[in-house]
Amino acid sequence: MRKAFSLPALLILSTAFILCCSIVNFAQNREKFVISAKAGGINAITGQAAVHSKGDGDWQQLSITDDLDAGDRVRTAFDGRVEILLNPGSYLRVGGDSEVELSNNTLENLELRLLRGTAIVEATGADGLELNINISTPHTKLAIVRQGLYRLSVVPGDATELIVRKGRVILSDSHTKVKDGNKVVFSGTNVSVAKLTKEEKKLQDQEDVNVWSKERAQTLAKANRRITERMLNSAFASFRDNDPFSSGRLGFWFFNTHSRCYTFLPFYYGWRSPYGNSYGTSVYYYPSGRNSYPNTGSTNGGAYPSGGTSGGSASGGGSYRPNPQTGPSTGGGYGNGGGMRPQPQPSDTVERMPRKSLEISRPNNQ
Repeated sequence: MRKAFSLPALLILSTAFILCCSIVNFAQNREKFVISAKAGGINAITGQAAVHSKGDGDWQQLSITDDLDAGDRVRTAFDGRVEILLNPGSYLRVGGDSEVELSNNTLENLELRLLRGTAIVEATGADGLELNINISTPHTKLAIVRQGLYRLSVVPGDATELIVRKGRVILSDSHTKVKDGNKVVFSGTNVSVAKLTKEEKKLQDQEDVNVWSKERAQTLAKANRRITERMLNSAFASFRDNDPFSSGRLGFWFFNTHSRCYTFLPFYYGWRSPYGNSYGTSVYYYPSGRNSYPNTGSTNGGAYPSGGTSGGSASGGGSYRPNPQTGPSTGGGYGNGGGMRPQPQPSDTVERMPRKSLEISRPNNQ
């Protein structure tokens, strides 16, 4: 004998089903953008964190699927940690009891504002290549221009401390260059620069946010090395950017669904994080020797045409890939032992990556 459901029970079941479907679709929304060239994506959260969208009056719980727009703010509780994607290869990691604003999320004019607390920037880039990560605090403005590791700490109404573990920073007001191994303190109209002592470096290494940042760097490099050839095949099969390998571009954000996060997918072989971790998988090179891409011709039934110096065009489901021998118009590649190194160019001639995401089909094996 069939058991009849009452109308309220059916309404509850229907509402629950719709809600579950909405949650699943929302979680999968980022996965359709397997390859992205966009800044502002939330890539990791631990503890409590909230977001305040520009124009909204209330703070909302921050989600791992959120993408920040210009003017959005993120704040963390004492136990909170948040990782935000910057230009491909660079990450902002916000410590506990902190607040940061993404003032401009275009890659050509990327700008952050640290209002209080602590943040670390891990910036990956080729030797000598100009980066453009602008950061302001209540006490100063600066620009990160080289690959490296940077720590900023703000005490509201008091001072800002900048530590350059690796890399180079330009102070906007005085155009002073600060190189690695230095600490700068901004307080009112006073600016002091001093070398980091061994004791200070040891304390920095033991700080919670620095330990977490180093662990995240290891996780992301591992996620890169776990990108399979099948993932790359599927991702590039419907790649629609007309000129994806333009001069000045370093690579893409690649969503690895196994690791549940974006990782850096560089154009060339040989990239390393400032922490020393290697990004072994690139657009040109798959880690296992038998799967490295040839200089001419194609593999896997024509999936990788050589296509000249500015990228090939595939037909019949093939992928877009430039000629690995000549590379894009920068005139070379990057790497050690068979890789290719891009030639750095002056910042005023570099063609910046446009702010957009490339919508492609999800990998078949994910």
